[in-house]
Formats: sequence, C-alpha cells, structure tokens
Amino acid sequence: MSAVTDPKAFGKVAVLMGGWSAERQVSLWSGEGIVTALRARGVDAHGVDVASPEQLFSLKAEGYVRVFNILHGTGGEDGTVQAILDLLGLPYPGSGVLASALAMDKLTTKRVWKAEGLPTPGFRVLESLADAHAAAKTFGYPFIIKPAADGSSVGVSKIKTAEQIDAAYALARGDSDRVVMAEQFIGRAGKNDEFTCPILLGRALPVIRIEPDGEFYDYHAKYISNDTRYHCPSGLDAGFEAEVQALCLKAFALAGCRHWGRVDFLIGEDGRPQLLELNTLPGMTSHSLVPMAAKAVGIDYAELCWRLLEATL
Repeated sequence: MSAVTDPKAFGKVAVLMGGWSAERQVSLWSGEGIVTALRARGVDAHGVDVASPEQLFSLKAEGYVRVFNILHGTGGEDGTVQAILDLLGLPYPGSGVLASALAMDKLTTKRVWKAEGLPTPGFRVLESLADAHAAAKTFGYPFIIKPAADGSSVGVSKIKTAEQIDAAYALARGDSDRVVMAEQFIGRAGKNDEFTCPILLGRALPVIRIEPDGEFYDYHAKYISNDTRYHCPSGLDAGFEAEVQALCLKAFALAGCRHWGRVDFLIGEDGRPQLLELNTLPGMTSHSLVPMAAKAVGIDYAELCWRLLEATL
C-alpha cells in the first residue's frame, strides 16, 4: 500500500509530455493517461507539452514543486531533461542523469553488461556500409541493424538477405549521422516472441511474453497493431522466471537505474536469456507493458502513477 494518503502532499505537479523526439506521439498518449489518473486521485497535476529544453526553466516560476517526466526518447530520456530538473531542484521519478544517458545508448549499455559478465547478444559498431556487409559474415542471417540510441524500435531492421543491408543501414543512420550497430539475432525456431521484465521500486514485476504482429516487436507492433499478443503470466517455468527476474534486477542496478523501468530480453535456442536493452522511461499508454505487469500483481494504473510520484518525496 502507498505511504502517502493526502494528494496535497505532492503540491503542483508537472507531467512532462510530447517532447522533440521520434517518440513524441507515444509520449503524449502516456502523459494524457498519467494526468487523468493523478487528477482522479486528487493530485494537482498538469500536462506540459514540452517543445524545447528551454521551456523547462520556467517550471519553478509557474509554481511546480515536482515533475512526472514521461518524455520518451531523445532529450527526455537521455539525461538532458534530468540534468535540467536536477539544476532546478525539481524531484522526479525515474533514473538520474548518468543512468538515463547510459541506458539510452544501447551500445554502451551492452558494453557495461558484457564487462560484468551478463549475457547479451553479440554486437559490433558499423562505421560504414562495408562494415554492415562484414557484419553479415560475422553473424550470419538473419541479423539486426539498428541505431545505437533511439527508442521504440525506430530505425530497426531484421536483415535476411544481402540485398536488404544498404537500405537498413541508411534507415538506421537517418539524416543525422546516428551511430549504427549490428547485433546477433537471437531466437528460437518457429517463434518470434520477445520478453520484458518491468522493474518497480526495487521489485521485478512479472515477465511479459510478447508475440509481435510481424517479424519482430517494431513501432507498428508496439503502438498501432491490435494483433500483437501479450502474455502475463508469461508461461515460463516459475523457477526460470525467478532467475530471469533476478538477472534483470541486476542489469537494471548495474546501469545505476532507479525507481522504474523495463529490461528487455530474448531467449535463444539454448533456452538461456540474452539481455537486449534497458528502458528507463517506459510507455504508459493503453498498450504499455509496465501497467500490464503491475496490474498482474494488483496495482492498477492510477496506483502505479501514485507510487511513482511518491518516490519523489
């Protein structure tokens, strides 16, 4: 149960949403849900559609005493907004500057995990198209090409033939010269399921097994399709799930993350988990996974928002 019972304890709360990343629309959906939930419980919550970092410097003057940041992707999730809020002395649930910046960079996250002996699929940085073709020789088909630092599976491609490499590399690089990486494809014959373990206030919530509509769990499967299937409980053996939850908690803590997030992983042909990436500001939409896992242990959406806000006190 929550320790705080009086919504006035939170004061005036800014729910930061929108932002300037490729995930702007998802953030707006998340933010609207949070504002509605907090207001329903008496919190003086206000949605703030953030168009630029400069806008944040007026939050204190506008009377806000704490923030619920749900700005997904670049800016909101990479430590930039966290640094501004820290400078302003405005508390917020979620990871701080260092952990946010680290987790946003999939490449660096994987390097940290690998250095600490945690399992993660093989990877290499792609500095040129030639590197991308060389990665096919290293990993074989299929393999993955993706930006090292973008969320919601933006710019991610599953490569099955050499003819797909050029377009996938261009998509991942985008028009801003993003760092691109290739990654070993992890899967099981006849299955395209993926897994995620939400983390809430030091506790690993139930694992969710995802059967995406399509080849893998891309933007369409996440936010648009009604045919992606989510299984919570996951159907994994209880003992194995407990092992995976412990691994995900360790992976989360190693990156210095706090309060809440999600650790995504795959299961290979050998039946072992392979850590894929960290998400320090997961979606809070109707399709989102943290609310789904929380609900499975009796924490409804409004209570989830309340508990996260409580972490700022």
